[in-house]
Amino acid sequence: MRYFVWIRFDGTAYHGWQIQPNGMSVQEKLQDGLSLLLRRPIEVVGAGRTDAGVHAHQMVCHFDSEQPIDTTQLCYRLGRVLPRDISCEKIEAVSADMHARFSARRRVYRYFIHTKRDPFLRHYSVEMHYPLDFDLMNQAAAQLLTVDDFKAFCKAGADVKTTLCDVTTAQWVKTGESSYYFEIAANRFLRNMVRAVVGTLVDVGRKRISLEQFDRILQGGTRSDAGESMPANGLFLWQVDY
Repeated sequence: MRYFVWIRFDGTAYHGWQIQPNGMSVQEKLQDGLSLLLRRPIEVVGAGRTDAGVHAHQMVCHFDSEQPIDTTQLCYRLGRVLPRDISCEKIEAVSADMHARFSARRRVYRYFIHTKRDPFLRHYSVEMHYPLDFDLMNQAAAQLLTVDDFKAFCKAGADVKTTLCDVTTAQWVKTGESSYYFEIAANRFLRNMVRAVVGTLVDVGRKRISLEQFDRILQGGTRSDAGESMPANGLFLWQVDY
């Protein structure tokens, strides 16, 4: 039988979701917990990867078991053995053809920034020290919906078969006097894509590049023309839809 697991995690202490040879990962901690409780080696498959320091408001993964599982009890017990920066929200039995990665129809990321110093946001939002024109940034963000090739925002040397993505949402949202987030939704994302997009939009907001230049970056597909990748701590995998 196949089971989906919904978790949330603070990525500050981890080298990303995927198991790494030289660093602690969220996947490793989750597999250790499940293997301990089910008394056999368990491997989980995630909906995607997150880089070191990136958080997840919602991550979905799956594992297989030959024996039926009391999912409510397992979720409760898993919460007792996982580190305090990882929580299990629910576990559900699904059909055998469901796949945490390949069955996902949409993924949503949010990138948080704030423009006034706040010590309580430092791990989960990036402080900006310069004025930003958010109206202009939203005009540029709207252009993301008009293209399907995001090669300009793909990490150089990434091993991907295609750089095509169907972006359906891209907008800046104000949440307080000095706090904002950028939300972007798509069927798939390239490695480092969201942080590169945000960095380029920030360049628009700082008036370092124009809307016309942003459009040329979109059309040109050259990573070196796009903005710098933003810090990891402001990024959250927010939602995965099936």
